[in-house]
Amino acid sequence: MNYWLMKSEPDAFSIDDLKKVKTEPWDGIRNYQARNMMRDDMKKGDQIFFYHSNADEIGIVGIMKVVKEAYPDHTAINPKAKYYDPKSSPDNIRWQMVDVGFVKKFKRIITLDELRQHEKKLKDMALLRKGNRLSILPVTKQQWDYILTLA
Repeated sequence: MNYWLMKSEPDAFSIDDLKKVKTEPWDGIRNYQARNMMRDDMKKGDQIFFYHSNADEIGIVGIMKVVKEAYPDHTAINPKAKYYDPKSSPDNIRWQMVDVGFVKKFKRIITLDELRQHEKKLKDMALLRKGNRLSILPVTKQQWDYILTLA
C-alpha cells in the first residue's frame, strides 16, 4: 500500500463535500509529475491525507482512499469544463484522474505550521520542502503513522 497527500482548495472541493458524496473523481490535475504518480503509482486502497490549501487554516483535514485507479480525465476534452486542455483529444487524453472515497474527517486541522514543528520526525516529507507546490505528494509509512498520532 502507498500513502499520499492530495491538496484541494476547500471552496472548490472540501472534506465535507467528499463526506456528503462519499466518492468523487479527482479531476483537473494538470501537472505531469502529479499525473504520473496517479497513473503509475496510485493503487486501489491506497490511503490519502486530504489537505486543504489556500484557506484560512491550511492543513490536513482527514483521510480518503483510492477507490478507482487512474483513468483518462474526460474534463480535458470538454471545452466547457474548467480544466479543458485544447492539446488533448478523444484519441489522446493527456491527463488522468483517480476516484477517491471518504474515510474520515479529523476532529481538528493538523496545520502546516504544526507539521513544520515536527520536521525532525517528518524527515524529508515532500510537503515540508521549500518550493514544493505539487497537488499530489507521496507520504512514507513512517510519516503517515506519525501524523496519525497528531490527529
